[in-house]
Amino acid sequence: MDINEISFENLPKAVAQLAIEIAEIKLMIQNVQVYESKEKSVPIGIEEVSRLIGKAKPTIYALVRQRKIPCYKYGKKLYFFEEELLEWISKGKKKTIQEIESEVLKYNHNRNK
Repeated sequence: MDINEISFENLPKAVAQLAIEIAEIKLMIQNVQVYESKEKSVPIGIEEVSRLIGKAKPTIYALVRQRKIPCYKYGKKLYFFEEELLEWISKGKKKTIQEIESEVLKYNHNRNK
């Protein structure tokens, strides 16, 4: 249906067509989200981890031995999940001066109540 053909008489047809197209778009978005979540849950090896976190393989092995990095071992091979590594990295965030100051102010405010 051409947009120039919309009139009061064919308005119900136009609305029905839009509803169908919206349903198709929703389905496509859901399929993309399912594909992306499946792709993220694929384990990666030590080489990919090295590139992802910017550390050498011996450093990664040391972190594994110290149980400081999330990993899985099956047989003699180590496996990692990208989303777990990114979460692990984000937990090591250092606070900015502004964040520290706001926490101090909040703490003092709560203490004075």
